[in-house]
Amino acid sequence: MNKHREALRLILTTDMTNRAVGRNVGLSHSTISKYRARVRKRRLDWTAVSAMADMEIAGLLKSKRCRVENKFLPDWAAIHREMQYRGVTLQLLWEEYRLANPGNAYAYSQFTHYYRQFVGKLDPTMRQTHRAGECTYVDFAGRTIPYADVKTGEKKHAQLFVAAMGCSNYAFMYAVRSQAVPYWIEAHERMYRFFGGTTQVVVPDNLKSAVITAGKEPTLNRTYLEQAKHYGIVIIPARVRHPKDKAKAELTVKLAYRWIVAKLRHRKFFSIDEINDAIEELLRQFNERPFKELPGCRRSRFEELDKPLLRALPADAFEYAEWTAPFKVGLDYHVRVKEHYYSVPHELITSHVEARITSKVVELFHQGRRVATHLVSDEIGGHTTDPTHQPKAHRAYASQKPELILKWARGIGPSAEAVIQHQFESRPHALLGIKSCAALQRLAKHYGAERFEAACHRAIQICSLTTKSVRSILQHRIDEMPHDERPIQVNLPLHENVRGAAYYATGGQ
Repeated sequence: MNKHREALRLILTTDMTNRAVGRNVGLSHSTISKYRARVRKRRLDWTAVSAMADMEIAGLLKSKRCRVENKFLPDWAAIHREMQYRGVTLQLLWEEYRLANPGNAYAYSQFTHYYRQFVGKLDPTMRQTHRAGECTYVDFAGRTIPYADVKTGEKKHAQLFVAAMGCSNYAFMYAVRSQAVPYWIEAHERMYRFFGGTTQVVVPDNLKSAVITAGKEPTLNRTYLEQAKHYGIVIIPARVRHPKDKAKAELTVKLAYRWIVAKLRHRKFFSIDEINDAIEELLRQFNERPFKELPGCRRSRFEELDKPLLRALPADAFEYAEWTAPFKVGLDYHVRVKEHYYSVPHELITSHVEARITSKVVELFHQGRRVATHLVSDEIGGHTTDPTHQPKAHRAYASQKPELILKWARGIGPSAEAVIQHQFESRPHALLGIKSCAALQRLAKHYGAERFEAACHRAIQICSLTTKSVRSILQHRIDEMPHDERPIQVNLPLHENVRGAAYYATGGQ
């Protein structure tokens, strides 16, 4: 029950005394006496009073203060524009306003009261104070733009990426094929180039391309977070079921339907590029539409407020990369990344590593530290192994390949290469010569490359390119003798086992 309304009803429709009316409505008899005098003075009846609203009745019964008419009001639109600058407060603006005419200005409490009244008449999205260069709000529009594939004629739908500056409402729109991570990242790249810089904060929705796990401590998509670090941006996702956290994006989406999507409803498109060409012109018109309540337009406010405070873009563009879930390293010290196997240091066997995949390289990380880098390979089921990742025994065994051994011998000299080549060519299969080559490599390591090359040269001279000959030459230091001092046997020694030419001339008799 409204006490004022009930008191006037009893005063105007009954003969009750002031005390009786006061007891019924819970007011003093002196207050009822004042109410009766005011009604009598205005000559009101119950029919007129009953049609009044509660606030009108309260204003009728309460004494009105005299309003000071000689006070001047500031330009509230200009005050609101000044509030967009970082560090500017109402206290500072009031002091500047009062300095102009101290005797004819409102007090601080009235100044703030009238300012809040002005802000309350603006669009609801403007009630929150947004600092220039501080926030960008991003989202995908719910509606899509249809287009037909030129080759197949299949009907497809393009997703519309929408972004808006928090302070100036300057908007950006871009069509992509889907809401997948690569297109989400591409849209942000286009947005930063369109604005010519970045704000301090970007506020996305909780779609999977941006947020893997929502909540009080959301888990951001690894690639999205990496892009933010590249540009020095903080990502603060909107809270779940709190659309007002990204009200700027929601409003821009609504306006995009009205001024972009609706205007394209009768047009036929055959590619994403055609759609973006059409959006570009409509977006320019949209950003230059004048505000209804504020002076200027989105573009002019952007040029005045946001643009001077944007952070400069880095010299290098962000390189898109995908991150994988952690892999457990197998006993072969390889992990499988997109159907191909890449090696990591053998010390990490049974540990977990993550892969970062770009268009050119695969990087493997263990506890945030990069432990391996490989060129991307498209060989399905193949493997890429860095020899430094192998244990010593595995590395030694892996080096026992004909082509690697020949390369090693070629580095010593032509004679060494010829002896090594002979080991492979003199056997039914090349791999059978690896054991002999291993023995020759041990001789080269023990006696040195220079003596080994000389020994191989002597072995070639005597037409005995065997391991045994090379070892004998090195052991007896024949490789160090001058060529004219090498032992030459002119006559065969007399011995009962030496049969001689006569034996063979008589047919073995």
